[in-house]
Amino acid sequence: MNYKKTEIERSFATFLSEQSDEWVRDNWEDLHHHAFNTDYYIIGTARAKDWLGDEVFNAIQFIKEYEEGNFGEVFTDFSNPEKVVNMYVYILGEEIVEQWKHRREEELALIHEWA
Repeated sequence: MNYKKTEIERSFATFLSEQSDEWVRDNWEDLHHHAFNTDYYIIGTARAKDWLGDEVFNAIQFIKEYEEGNFGEVFTDFSNPEKVVNMYVYILGEEIVEQWKHRREEELALIHEWA
């Protein structure tokens, strides 16, 4: 599911722009945690409902499949729109961070090849 992925990618890019290169290096293994698990992406029930829009049931299914696959059961409270949004963003954030890290590692490898 890629609902609002571009928006979430922009949020991650903003997060990175607020960090020093040294901080990113020091927190490389925990980037996802810092970017997507130390603060809420959306606060407020009305804002969360608006953000989910017509994709609410797809987001719930996406979260359910992720949690069952990773934890063997579902933990997210689907009656709370804020929790749905924030868990959805957390999950999609894993992919976004890993893709960014992979691109960054490839760039660094090319730089070392050319040096």
